[in-house]
Amino acid sequence: MIRSTHAFRAAALAGVAALALAACSSGDPEAEPSDDGSAPAESSPLIVGTLLPQTGSLAQLGPPEIAGVDLAAAEINEAGGVLGADVEVVHTDSSDAEHAEVATQSVQDLISQDAAVIIGAASSSVTRNVIDDITGAEIVQISPANTATDLSGYSDFYFRTAPPDTVQGSALANLILGDGAVNPGVLVFNDDYGTSLRDVVQGVVEESGATLAYGAAGTEFDPNETNFNTIVGDALSTDPDAIAIIAFTTQTPLIVAELAGQGYDMSKVYFVDGNLTQFGEEFDAGVLEGAQGTLPGAFPSDEFQARLLEVNDSLKDFSYAAESYDATILAALAAVKGGATDGPTIQANLAAVSGADGGEACATFADCLALLEDGSDIDYEAQSGIGPFNADNDPSSAYIGVYVFGADNMYTFAKSEFGEVG
Repeated sequence: MIRSTHAFRAAALAGVAALALAACSSGDPEAEPSDDGSAPAESSPLIVGTLLPQTGSLAQLGPPEIAGVDLAAAEINEAGGVLGADVEVVHTDSSDAEHAEVATQSVQDLISQDAAVIIGAASSSVTRNVIDDITGAEIVQISPANTATDLSGYSDFYFRTAPPDTVQGSALANLILGDGAVNPGVLVFNDDYGTSLRDVVQGVVEESGATLAYGAAGTEFDPNETNFNTIVGDALSTDPDAIAIIAFTTQTPLIVAELAGQGYDMSKVYFVDGNLTQFGEEFDAGVLEGAQGTLPGAFPSDEFQARLLEVNDSLKDFSYAAESYDATILAALAAVKGGATDGPTIQANLAAVSGADGGEACATFADCLALLEDGSDIDYEAQSGIGPFNADNDPSSAYIGVYVFGADNMYTFAKSEFGEVG
């Protein structure tokens, strides 16, 4: 069963409800009685909540992330569900840090509906507002997109299927330096996501012997800024030979327009996961030709994209869809391995099913389920390409995709960079 407690949910997702039917039985009729002779307790259905952006400055990430969860739930249920019962999905809106009350209410909704796992939030700042409520209730939180470095190891109940900024920041900085820049600048907003990623970029740039022309601490702009004439002018006055824009899609089009208007070479502009989007006709043809961007995660295969499009045929990109899919599959496998659908059981088994203890490789829920039922340890091969969870509940390794914009202001995949999580 797939439910939504917010009216904002896209109508395109409605078709998935037919694939993920409500649980009709939660008990195992073959279960042995307990040691005291009483009847065994029935297993409750695994309830997966989502806390993903349906509104706000990261709303472009919501559709692929939600599709990833819904696809995983459908495949889990097609394979027989978890411990004899279908997975139930409850979708809620996270919005963004400027509308913190939305996520707070959503989390309370999910707690009241007995969610054992919450997939989200996408924004590190939103997660900071609600993580204590989630993990304090012994609900497993798995973010498909949080990258802030200080969330590593925050709680035993907090995991993520996206790597921390140390990986993307290093890949971005090395991409810029590899393109020949020696004096790059950064336009960064004053948000935990932005400053965390900027700090990594700055560190790699300076360690290489290059100089950060603009963007060090104290130059951040307000997330609510709408006039970038002076900010861009100040950055360009430092003569940067490349510029990374670290912001969300609310601010980025205004920055792009101002950079182009002030005559900057737009082929030397770099985007990050928070603002990498298919701009298309939002700008005149050719404005972004040659610009590049980075996005955590292996590039999704054509086959995986096709499966996602069966869930939501209006998807325009697939950002963090695989990470959301993996989070859902891993949670279900952890419940199966532990023999129960509560948060503490899932938490105790998540690292193991990710391959942290070794095990036999398997790439689908059905294949992994068969191995678990045979008593084998497993190593789930994630669609996103991440390695097993480490001691901080971060992926131990990950890929960063590099994308290039064409004359139509649309980006295409160029290559992947592999990185270990320190």
